[in-house]
Amino acid sequence: MQIREFELKQKSNLRLDIFLASQIAESRSTIQKLIKLGLVRINGVPAKASMGLKAGDKIVIELPIPERVEAVAEDIPLEILFEDSEIAVINKRAGMVVHPAQGNYTGTIVNALLYKKQPEDSGDPLRPGIIHRLDKDTSGAMVIAWTKKSLTNIADQFKARTVKKKYYALAAGVFKNKSGKIDLPIGRSRFDRKKMSISTDGRQAVTIYRVVEDFAHGALVELDLLTGRTHQIRVHLAHIKHPVVGDVKYGNASKFIGRQALHCGSLGFAHPVTGKFMTFEAPFPFDFETALEAMRKENG
Repeated sequence: MQIREFELKQKSNLRLDIFLASQIAESRSTIQKLIKLGLVRINGVPAKASMGLKAGDKIVIELPIPERVEAVAEDIPLEILFEDSEIAVINKRAGMVVHPAQGNYTGTIVNALLYKKQPEDSGDPLRPGIIHRLDKDTSGAMVIAWTKKSLTNIADQFKARTVKKKYYALAAGVFKNKSGKIDLPIGRSRFDRKKMSISTDGRQAVTIYRVVEDFAHGALVELDLLTGRTHQIRVHLAHIKHPVVGDVKYGNASKFIGRQALHCGSLGFAHPVTGKFMTFEAPFPFDFETALEAMRKENG
């Protein structure tokens, strides 16, 4: 078991299970199960999920140590936009997880990479070659590294914010301002660890948007990220009342598409060996194009 301890410095209005969900990478339902098993104590006494918290409370939770798993090679096709001995740029398809994790140990991009070619050891056996990620249901351009040197080089470019990423989204509603800058900090939601939210104590997040095409009930929007926070575009667009079409986590389901209509259309960075700046374009996938055409027809 892994022991985690928390001590409240001030009174909290949150229930115990909600508080713990905001502190550790477990769902509220998982935490409630641990509480029922007697693995959570407040001031040495077994706790209940509905218990309120007060200043000075000491909370101890016992977490089962997850079973160690290894990524295995799988014959999964990838759409390659560019490849050499150092890197590969792919057009990730929606519905594909980037690397193995709880609930998704197979069918990931890493599994596909291991079948194609073994990336050099990057220190994490579940993320060989992985420099950055796209959400499971986001499609588009993504770079991976075959060598450790290239992985470090491009990771440093991401940290320096010199990598150029251009996203496209189908967004709900008619935009009054056809372009703008959203500069709002993003942090983990206090109520759902699987969601992000605008938070005064979150990390700075800046999104530049431009409406490319208006429709009767939405728009095709081009977005540049000046930062790279988890779910940044989805949270920012939802906050200004223009959620990504089909985004059930931050908006609503859509009749046009069965996932969030978000696509990384281009990715630019300096080649880790030659230093030449390269930009790669990733065409819209079929479901995105179909939704785009359906929204255009609504104008009719």
